[in-house]
Amino acid sequence: MTTLLAFLAALGLLIAIHEYGHYRMALACGVKVLKFSIGFGKTIFKWQPKTSDTEFVIGLLPLGGFVKMLDEREGAVEPTQRHLAFNTQVLWKRAAIVAAGPIANLLLAIFLYATVNWMGVQEAKAIIASPVAESLAQDAGFKGGEHILKAAHVDEDWQDIQSLEEFRWFLTRAALNKQDVSIEYARSEGGSRYKANMPLSKLDVHEIDAKLFQKIGILAPWSAATIGEIQAASAASRSGLKMGDLVLSIGGKEVVDAQQLRQAIRASIHKDSNPSTGLSQEWRIDRAGQILSIMVEPDVKLENQTPVGKIGAYVGSAPALTIVNYGLLEGFSKAFNRTWEVSVLTVRMFGKMIIGEASLKNLSGPLTIADYAGKSAQLGLTSYLIFLALISVSLGVLNLMPLPVLDGGHLVYYAWEAITGNQVSEHWMERFQRGGVAILFTMMFIALYNDIIRLFVNT
Repeated sequence: MTTLLAFLAALGLLIAIHEYGHYRMALACGVKVLKFSIGFGKTIFKWQPKTSDTEFVIGLLPLGGFVKMLDEREGAVEPTQRHLAFNTQVLWKRAAIVAAGPIANLLLAIFLYATVNWMGVQEAKAIIASPVAESLAQDAGFKGGEHILKAAHVDEDWQDIQSLEEFRWFLTRAALNKQDVSIEYARSEGGSRYKANMPLSKLDVHEIDAKLFQKIGILAPWSAATIGEIQAASAASRSGLKMGDLVLSIGGKEVVDAQQLRQAIRASIHKDSNPSTGLSQEWRIDRAGQILSIMVEPDVKLENQTPVGKIGAYVGSAPALTIVNYGLLEGFSKAFNRTWEVSVLTVRMFGKMIIGEASLKNLSGPLTIADYAGKSAQLGLTSYLIFLALISVSLGVLNLMPLPVLDGGHLVYYAWEAITGNQVSEHWMERFQRGGVAILFTMMFIALYNDIIRLFVNT
């Protein structure tokens, strides 16, 4: 129920803001608006203020909306009201009305990001876990436990890093832009400062997924290698491990953090045996100040047909957290920058998908959006606001794409009119509309297919 309500609230808000942008700009340009609708299909609620010419409607299917304006192309218009029709307006007014919807979504994203910046959000400190083996982070000399202080693209100014999320976002943008980065860090908070370089330009990046972060090597915040809740009749229980044990080494190899401990457990199997069996090794642990040695043999489970070691216990402690917030102007500035960066990233990913450099698996449909809406709502207000901002950017950018059925397609028509002085003929406009509908439905089919694969097949 939470997922459904969060999804409907998100969809309703984003559609309403988009259509309100068209509506307000139409009124500002002197165009008469006949109907403002949120949703399609059967009308479930409508009203019309006495002082307004506009009928406001809520439809049964909340999958879009529209603003119907007085227009000679859609019906007869009285001569006395012809100056109020959309089609009789000068070019810049028509373009402004069409562009106002996507712009409203982008402005909403800025406001939502700014609100989060002003409220403050609790995030993991920028203390990194042990890096993935043979990753760029490991090659750069990181071992785990380093506190990231600043980062910079090569030959650019340094940026302060306040959280791990901010650092991962910085690395993601750099990888997609094929930019190398410099990093300033300390091995302990307040300790001596060091610098490292990561050649992200070497990565062959096709999409933002788990593989990208595997190649970079920074997956999670630092967490102590402690044993948490233990399941009954598990390998951890049989071996005598107890909640609160701090693992120091496995098989004589030092364990730095929970990330390394999890990797060591997964790898603790006899791969040559058929079927694979657990590899018994000596664990050195710190139990309330007492150093003990325990033999642990993990159970073997299959993950995607691959045998991995499992001990049946929660591994790791809660990461160190910090409150990230900003003042009025800085919060707004960062919100504007984040909206711009996400917009550019969205356009780049669409472009890469069109030319085949990125997988179409990046497209998401209503099922995935609903799933994330529910999860973000359960995590709290700030997570939900960030989700809304991200979807609002995506909606704004998508509608600016030059497809005939979208706002961006109409802006292309107006650009042609501005250059040639002639409007696109109805004959060609009808052809473009059909092509745009075909492309849009293809994208929707792929997105829905991806949803089904993500939510059902892979679970």
